[in-house]
Amino acid sequence: MRSQAQRPFHVMTKPIGPICNLDCKYCFYLEKEALYTEKKWRMQPDVLENYIRQYIEAQPNNHVSFAWQGGEPTLLGVDYFRRVVDIQNRYANGKSIENAFQTNGTLLDADWARFLKQHDFLVGVSIDGPKDIHDANRVDKRGESSFDQVMRGIQALQDEGVRFNTLTCLNRVTSQKPLEVYRFLKSIGSEFMQFIPIVERRPGSQAREWGLDLAEPGEREQTDLPVFGWSVLPKDFGDFYIRIFDRWIRKDVGKVYIQMFETAFAKWVGIPGGICVHSETCGDALAIEHNGDVYSCDHFVYPQYRLGNMSDHALVDMVESDPQRKFGNAKRDTLPKYCRDCNVRFACNGGCPKDRFLRTPDGEAGLHYLCLGYRKFFQHIDVPMRAMAGLYSQRRPIPEIMELVAKKKLPGYKALR
Repeated sequence: MRSQAQRPFHVMTKPIGPICNLDCKYCFYLEKEALYTEKKWRMQPDVLENYIRQYIEAQPNNHVSFAWQGGEPTLLGVDYFRRVVDIQNRYANGKSIENAFQTNGTLLDADWARFLKQHDFLVGVSIDGPKDIHDANRVDKRGESSFDQVMRGIQALQDEGVRFNTLTCLNRVTSQKPLEVYRFLKSIGSEFMQFIPIVERRPGSQAREWGLDLAEPGEREQTDLPVFGWSVLPKDFGDFYIRIFDRWIRKDVGKVYIQMFETAFAKWVGIPGGICVHSETCGDALAIEHNGDVYSCDHFVYPQYRLGNMSDHALVDMVESDPQRKFGNAKRDTLPKYCRDCNVRFACNGGCPKDRFLRTPDGEAGLHYLCLGYRKFFQHIDVPMRAMAGLYSQRRPIPEIMELVAKKKLPGYKALR
């Protein structure tokens, strides 16, 4: 039996499963309660220790990065994560350990902040923008505002000097106000921003059979399943990123880091890696549920993508299994010709397989729902990205691009204002 994976891999850890104190209208994970008949929503000590030990041992590199999410992980309490850190230290065996922690921020307080600071957790806070934009979808179980609680949580982090980034869901509301959202995120101290597109369809027969309210990826061939009204529209998706990019490249390069822009820059420079959405293949970003079930991906927590359970399968064997390799390679192998011939394929690679449920103009299946937006965005940034790649190759500071833009020395680039 192999002890280490052939290449680094990542696992999204769900120690409390889908349980959350909020009831965000667009959340794709709350419904996963329906997949579990035994309602014990906490990763038990033996499962937790077994997972941490195997995850550390299976990594081929000396740096190990854990990611804790939910549901809402703060519901487990600070002491639960003190135990996590103790177990990690016990099994580190000389490897450096890093923890990322994604939270809705509503339960963060001074005690949480001190713990997160002491152990240098990288905290991601989910917030959609100013109060009216945020509260349009991110509400509590009574359907009421969560904004003030999130802001109190962010203040607690800032009081203790905890580094944090923001995760903003790009939906039908946020996509209409790109600069308002961007200015707000900067105003609260976010220097690293992620914008996650919300795309969910109404359930087909398979999803309804499982008691789910959203379509599962296996139903991608059913193109007649309409998206929910809070899903972002493809054109709005592209315009959102373009408006922010044109502001960022004039004022904020080197000051604000936006995940999509960092990924795009790496593509134009030819640096491998980046987020899985735009990698040629996937399969190296798995998910583990509270009971030890391991799935191919966080967006594919459905029965047919379950690789096994930590109680009877070694984690490394599930990572390296034939089904998982096939799952990862299918991202490349099922790309339609329309995408293979596209001039921005090198940057896009067809997007996440979860949302490849449209047909190409030629009628071929497998076109990403956001294709129009991706193409528009990547084509728009081509000239400045080439210029930035030139600066990089000359070992000049990348922020010099702002001066080139100001002096209009990028022929062919027309920035929106």
